Amino acid sequence: MVERSAEVSRKTKETEITVSLHVDGAGKSDISTGVGFFDHMLDQLSRHSLIDMAVRAKGDLHIDDHHTVEDTGIVIGQALAKALGERRGIMRYASIDLAMDETLTGAAVDVSGRPFLVWNVEFSAPKIGTFDTELVREFFQALSQHAGITLHVTNHYGANNHHIAETCFKAVARALRMATEPDPRQPDAIPSTKGSLKG
Repeated sequence: MVERSAEVSRKTKETEITVSLHVDGAGKSDISTGVGFFDHMLDQLSRHSLIDMAVRAKGDLHIDDHHTVEDTGIVIGQALAKALGERRGIMRYASIDLAMDETLTGAAVDVSGRPFLVWNVEFSAPKIGTFDTELVREFFQALSQHAGITLHVTNHYGANNHHIAETCFKAVARALRMATEPDPRQPDAIPSTKGSLKG
């Protein structure tokens, strides 16, 4: 399997973001978005997917965190799609239920080339610290759309909003790790009867 790495930059009037990642990494992260809780979540995404990830984001945080979080999801998704290329030789599908204290969250992924998000997660408060909880969904919507993955996330139960958010990132990370792993039984095949995973 060829090296699966990519770097993508995106600049608008609202944000300036650069992401470099290596799919077959060790989960090393170097994250700076200006949004502390979001940095913590992206560290979890990198660590548990084993995708090495460097993220530099500057955004209009004087307005709010929305553009920075959403646009970072866009660029990480674009970088992941670029790194995976034809998606040849991958497992493609994976799912996991991930526990953290009182919380259980499930994630299922199809690295299909077809973007779709099903989001069954509710928070009991509008914020975690200063971070808007609704931005968790916005990040995964942008990620799934631009990575070209089908992603289902379901929080089965939980009381602590920090735990709910964190299990979303960790569960997606673990599912991505399994779905993008090389398949030893068909190392050079595209896992689709169509012969293509480009949507």
